[in-house]
Amino acid sequence: MIDSATNVRIKEVSVITVYLDLQPIPFNKGFYSVDMTFFFDVAVELFSGSASVPVPVNGVAVFNKKVVLYGSEGNVKVFSSEASADEVSIIGDSRALPTAYVQVAEPVALSAKLCGGGCSCEPYYRIPEAISQLYGGELDPAPQRNNVYVTIGLFTIVQIVRSVPMTVPASEFCVPEKECVPTSDNPCELFRRIDFPVGEFFPPRAGDCDCGCSADRAR
Repeated sequence: MIDSATNVRIKEVSVITVYLDLQPIPFNKGFYSVDMTFFFDVAVELFSGSASVPVPVNGVAVFNKKVVLYGSEGNVKVFSSEASADEVSIIGDSRALPTAYVQVAEPVALSAKLCGGGCSCEPYYRIPEAISQLYGGELDPAPQRNNVYVTIGLFTIVQIVRSVPMTVPASEFCVPEKECVPTSDNPCELFRRIDFPVGEFFPPRAGDCDCGCSADRAR
């Protein structure tokens, strides 16, 4: 259908999976290269003539990307008390490679084109068997008379993760200096603790008056 098509239109794109390969960079300690191979499921419509009905087709698109990130290094092994005495268990080895993760937002289907024999195209990639089975069998990557090439907008976040100890600042605890006085539900004991309200029985002095009148007039 692709060989007989005269035009193609992209419909939508989704991410099938991403293969990641992490390798240390020689002579640059602590840095690692992350090779990512993206596999996309691409839905397109093929046109064989100006008045023909478009034929929907799904295929696999492949894209490679490499980044270099800092992942640190260490020289310790971590053991746990949960391990049995009859087995050797290491729960963490900081000398080992860190773990790479990639977060991929929903890709944007931008455009598609038919590429013939005279077109300078990217090399073909071998499609893994697990992905080929999603399309009913082995996908033949051999060049055809026409090939569909798509432009995809992609937003990703690549991370390198390693377990490391962290120091968290903490304040010293305070020892109480006074003994806590036990409370009672007896209303009489509660009333005895209240100070006598002397100010309620005597009028305020002239200097304490906040009514706005002068002291002479108050006399």
